[in-house]
Amino acid sequence: MRIFVHSEQCVGHGRCYTVSPAVFQPDDEGFCAGQGLVRDISAGQEDHARAGAQACPAGAIAITED
Repeated sequence: MRIFVHSEQCVGHGRCYTVSPAVFQPDDEGFCAGQGLVRDISAGQEDHARAGAQACPAGAIAITED
């Protein structure tokens, strides 16, 4: 599984890292860290990644299932 956070869509609600801190972290300005980068999700963290993505009201997180 891979995730991608669209930097133009992320507005800093912080719900992703509030719901799933093991997968998502805030940057210094409160936005989701790693915007614009494709990240691999570790085995066992898939449900956390999905929950964080679903919590995003802006729909800024895309998930690719492998």
